[in-house]
Amino acid sequence: MSKAIYPGSFDPITNGHLDVLNKALKVFDEVIILVADNPKKKSRFSVSNRVSMIKDAIKGMKGVSVDSTSGLTVEYAKKVKVMNLVRGLRNATDYAYEVSLSKAYHELDKNITMTFFLSSEENADVSSSKIEELFLKGKDIKKFVPKSVVEMYKKRWPLVSSFYIQFFT
Repeated sequence: MSKAIYPGSFDPITNGHLDVLNKALKVFDEVIILVADNPKKKSRFSVSNRVSMIKDAIKGMKGVSVDSTSGLTVEYAKKVKVMNLVRGLRNATDYAYEVSLSKAYHELDKNITMTFFLSSEENADVSSSKIEELFLKGKDIKKFVPKSVVEMYKKRWPLVSSFYIQFFT
């Protein structure tokens, strides 16, 4: 059985992430979505909120589980004995970053293998900062994120949420 880890901040999970996950499931029998807790990065949502949103978004999907770590992805991979990492690419900027990250992972452990999946065209411009900006400006974000994420945004920003509910539900 082939397994992979799909690491990221997932702050929040987007339809672009789910697109990459679905592509990974065509290659791997099992994918662990690994939510990274990076103290240097200011997160919109707590790790537990992100895990909860992901679990809701993947309900009914076979071969997918969710975990979190505050350590290095490579250390987690060694611990669970899964050396395949999945990453998504939206554009040339992502590519440059991911090549650099891949080299760093490989220096930490030569057994790490990175598999990259291109985002579908409709997800190529989706980012968490764009989603937040759209929501805070009262725009509909349902086509970019799973329902669980829309609900979490409504809880986080209730004043924006009342406007959102009036026009988009």
